[in-house]
Amino acid sequence: MPLPSRRGALKLTAGLALLGAGALTGCGRGDATTAAKSSATPIDDSPATGTLNVWAAQGDADVLDKVIKPFKAANPKLTVKFTLIPNAEYYTKLQSAIAAGKGPDVAQFFPESQAQFLDPSILRAVPDDLVDPKSFFTSLWDAGLVKDTAYTVPWYAYTYALVYRSDLAKKAGVTAPTTWAGVVPFLKALQGAGAAHGLGADIGWDIFNGQDVAMYAWQAGGSLLSGGKWTLDTPAMADALTYNASFFTSKVADTSGPTFLDAQPYFVSGKTAMMITGPWVVGQLDTAAKKTGWTANHVATAPLPAGSSGSVSFSAGGSWGVLADTGNADASWKFVRYLAKPSTQVAQYKAYSSLPAVVSAWDDTAIKGQPLLDAFLTQLKNTRAFPQVSTWQQVATRLGKEMEAVAKGTESPAKAAANVQAYAESLGTGAQ
Repeated sequence: MPLPSRRGALKLTAGLALLGAGALTGCGRGDATTAAKSSATPIDDSPATGTLNVWAAQGDADVLDKVIKPFKAANPKLTVKFTLIPNAEYYTKLQSAIAAGKGPDVAQFFPESQAQFLDPSILRAVPDDLVDPKSFFTSLWDAGLVKDTAYTVPWYAYTYALVYRSDLAKKAGVTAPTTWAGVVPFLKALQGAGAAHGLGADIGWDIFNGQDVAMYAWQAGGSLLSGGKWTLDTPAMADALTYNASFFTSKVADTSGPTFLDAQPYFVSGKTAMMITGPWVVGQLDTAAKKTGWTANHVATAPLPAGSSGSVSFSAGGSWGVLADTGNADASWKFVRYLAKPSTQVAQYKAYSSLPAVVSAWDDTAIKGQPLLDAFLTQLKNTRAFPQVSTWQQVATRLGKEMEAVAKGTESPAKAAANVQAYAESLGTGAQ
């Protein structure tokens, strides 16, 4: 869960919008039907052999060579070659390689932004009985499904929760809010306890903000896509935009800062007192504070406050897929299966703090003994996958810009919701 997983991924995810769902179809790939059928062949337990080319984005994958040492030892006649690509360039280079018919055997994907790859001309269907779908957080598995066929296997997970200054909350005599109605009063109380602003709101007004308001729309009872049609011009979306704007109109957040890279220094210094963010922050605050143990004495976490339809967040993280024209499908699937084992995902956590996508792995003492992660586990059990259509990235980006207009008072929530709906309809879904 590297720091760039939100802002650093902007170029990566923005580039997805340039590819329609069919943009890669047939580009040097094998026959779609053949790929889908052949990948359904059961994978046995015999040692893998040959050479396996694996591509991944820099970050969580940096430690893979260490994590898979037991796999290499159990498969001595298999050579695994890793190609690690900078996060912001990863999908662009992967797309180019696939189009040229020169892709790897196995590639890393991101559940929140992999929709355009979920096609039998690009990826093989996950073999029956390779893994137990029910062992993963539901929304992470669902992010790899198209028409009940799975194309990816979850690897690591993250979602959003509240990260707040527990020392200021104690001073103010308040506890973390559990509903939307309690958020602004809680943040004002933190300001009364000394914070300049209660919330360090994300002011990038980009694709990631769009993901945030989508999350709020779910909390308000909305859906983003239904029956293959966009459902964005709804009271729930207007409520989501209003909720987000309330942080700024109530003066508990500022439209001028902090920027993404300033979020942690502001939080540590007391310029802000709460973030709505991912679990990687927990492990980085001591560094920002330049003091070991600062986090334990100053920070608490809590699930997201509930709207009228509950506390819902989005699922994100990492996943693995096997390319349709791999020359070593047997070894590819054995590699993916190994990375999906609870013990492997615990090893990945110990090596890089990547939180497991397999639910049972959270019972390991290395993770269970981290109280600040409890809120993220609770939230991961109540998440949804973003729409698995290729145009979602463009729609989310437009949502971010509409959020800015509402937050700054230049547009009404109803008008912003109508604008997003019209834009989304003009794009369609690019559905596969």
